[in-house]
Amino acid sequence: MRGKFLVFEGIDGSGKTTQLKLLGEKLSAWGYQVLYTREPGGTRIGETVRELLLDPQHSELVPVAEALLYAAARAQHVAQVIFPALQEGKIVLCDRFFDSSLAYQGFGRGMEISLLQQINVAAIAGVFPDLVIVLDLNSETGMERINLSERAADRIEQEADEFLEKVRAGYLSLAGGDPSHYRVIDANGSIEKVQEDIVRAVEEILR
Repeated sequence: MRGKFLVFEGIDGSGKTTQLKLLGEKLSAWGYQVLYTREPGGTRIGETVRELLLDPQHSELVPVAEALLYAAARAQHVAQVIFPALQEGKIVLCDRFFDSSLAYQGFGRGMEISLLQQINVAAIAGVFPDLVIVLDLNSETGMERINLSERAADRIEQEADEFLEKVRAGYLSLAGGDPSHYRVIDANGSIEKVQEDIVRAVEEILR
């Protein structure tokens, strides 16, 4: 039996990584086999591309090149990690996927959405998420959380609030256009409240 593919999306600082881990722990306790992964990354090649993409020293990277690098890492990720895990019946929890390219390079950078869709449909080879969980948070709060973590901001996180608000609006637009495959979760609440909302959404898919 094919497993389930659940993706976490949202602007930086929205809590994706924390919430993904908490959900995975709960699903494991329920007896499911869970695979955690992330984008860009998830494979040896993908992690190398990730370092290139997020390094603040690469500020000259143009949007088209950026989009193609994300798609290349994604193609490797799907073929080497995600598709095999789904074939084994696992629940795959992925920190970012297809929609990140549409939100960041499309709505954020201004690239043509239809072009990004063509590139990424080729990259994912028919492997679409069963559910995309969008953690919604304003950019100011997101950056406050990143600053509190005391880690250095990466190349994307160093973008201005205006860029991140475009990205946020992009996520909401994508979710509004296909409510059957997206759940928008208010990420302003406590970690526990956000997790409750996520679990409720995931239970619908697992039924």
